[in-house]
Amino acid sequence: MKIKTVSIIGLGALGIMFGQHLSSRMRPGNLRIIADKDRIARYKEEKVYCNGERCNFHYVTPEETGSPADLLIFTVKYQGLTAAIQAVKNQVGEETIILSALNGITSEAIIGQTYGMDKVLYCVAQGMDAVKVGNQLTYHNMGMLCFGERKPGVISPKVRAVTKFFDKTDFPYEVETDMYKRLWGKFMLNVGVNQTVAVYGKNYGDIQKEGLARSRMIAAMREVIVLSEKEGINLTEADLSYWLEVLDGLSSEGKPSMRQDVEAKRYSEVDLFAGTVLELGQKHGIATPVNQELYDRIKKIEQFFKG
Repeated sequence: MKIKTVSIIGLGALGIMFGQHLSSRMRPGNLRIIADKDRIARYKEEKVYCNGERCNFHYVTPEETGSPADLLIFTVKYQGLTAAIQAVKNQVGEETIILSALNGITSEAIIGQTYGMDKVLYCVAQGMDAVKVGNQLTYHNMGMLCFGERKPGVISPKVRAVTKFFDKTDFPYEVETDMYKRLWGKFMLNVGVNQTVAVYGKNYGDIQKEGLARSRMIAAMREVIVLSEKEGINLTEADLSYWLEVLDGLSSEGKPSMRQDVEAKRYSEVDLFAGTVLELGQKHGIATPVNQELYDRIKKIEQFFKG
């Protein structure tokens, strides 16, 4: 099992950042960006830039056929996942390995329903501080992809294949042998930082210092810890401290995706974050007042958006 071709769907912050890194280290045509004809025309006309450098991507429409990708990476927003799953059908073959860099704790299972869980590795993207404005992406920290099998303690041939490819392309990564707990840990971080900055601040710097915003962020994260115990994941204060250290290492001028959505007047992933917390709280009979407040405030902000 050897990875030579990679397809990426979703040319947001992560898609641009990962695509630009890989395109300079792979043979021309071996990295494919999947998009519909209208998007491709817009990308070519307006161009795409990463840290001031123009990206020369090889674009492929969903309808185009050819050899399947060895590695398929989803970098769409959660709202676009269903359409993306259908759009990549010509990229998936018997040996294709799939990584999802989406937020939340459900995308792997959703993708697996269509293409089979045997193709899917669990994955989280962490440590990046990318900001996308129009066709310009800037970042200080690329972060990394952390991936592994759903079953704890297993390092499978798929994991080894991705590891070898990432080593070859100098792609930052970490192999995790308790991947589902890591997925929940990243979910806890997103519940805290994305929503809190969207409501109380403008960038990471606002929650890297002591004050109301940081206190509310940590309180929202602790509600996830309580729910994780009920779900058998068992996050702890040590996990919270780990993710706070990740957060504190980001550029203070960077912004989480939800803050970028609010500033661009786009509907956010609040239902994926606080919405999931509220559902789990109701399921287990546990109050989640901080996430309820964040949910309500973000929904109130979004009342004035057009889409």
